[in-house]
Amino acid sequence: MSGKHQHFQEPEVGCCGKYFLFGFNVVFWVLGALFLAIGLWAWGEKGVLSNISALTDLGGLDPVWLFVVVGGVMSVLGFAGCIGALRENTFLLKFFSVFLGLIFFLELAAGILAFVFKDWIRDQLNLFINNNVKAYRDDIDLQNLIDFAQEYWSCCGARGPNDWNLNIYFNCTDVNPSRERCGVPFSCCVRDPAEDVLNTQCGYDVRLKLELEQQGSIHTKGCVGQFEKWLQDNLTVVAGVFVGVALLQIFGICLAQNLVSDIKAVKASW
Repeated sequence: MSGKHQHFQEPEVGCCGKYFLFGFNVVFWVLGALFLAIGLWAWGEKGVLSNISALTDLGGLDPVWLFVVVGGVMSVLGFAGCIGALRENTFLLKFFSVFLGLIFFLELAAGILAFVFKDWIRDQLNLFINNNVKAYRDDIDLQNLIDFAQEYWSCCGARGPNDWNLNIYFNCTDVNPSRERCGVPFSCCVRDPAEDVLNTQCGYDVRLKLELEQQGSIHTKGCVGQFEKWLQDNLTVVAGVFVGVALLQIFGICLAQNLVSDIKAVKASW
């Protein structure tokens, strides 16, 4: 009589989920390291000591620090997720999923608060742009940031060209010896498509003209209003990006939690 043997399937850690989570975090980690490297390189190029005093000034945000903070957070989370998945370390996987979940809820809360306090956000954006206008010639990153914003949104200043009176080089006071007095940066100018060479002096003395005359030479609308208009015109795209990022975060959290459950099940069978 032949003996009957019963085989029990022991729980196993799913390889697909494990290596998919590992690959997901490798991409996350590499992107974070890239952001961090760009930020640290730019900070080093400008000089570390020269920026220490600026850290206490929260009026204007240096774009370099945005790269450093975002890159640092992404690198830490990506590293934790990679090692946690590869080594089946439940502590690192929980760290990854908890902090990714925390970031998700912070983003959700920020979105709700931005909708509720949109007037306050508008005032803060106005203050932020004006602070960057003041520091336009002091920091090359801030200068590039404001030039990009003014060119992209076809605007000038926070509420209009006269905001450039806040800058010591562009203000219209009689004691200002600068050649840029009563002018605006070239990024405020209405570009002529036929021009092959950028005229960086196109904004000189333009605010000495009447407002109707200015409209042919420079953008007279403020960047705050233009940014709001851009958001309304591209609401579907902006919402789609935020939803896509949120779904990726939820997907990463679910993968990590599923892997933790598999690891616990395997350990419980020992």
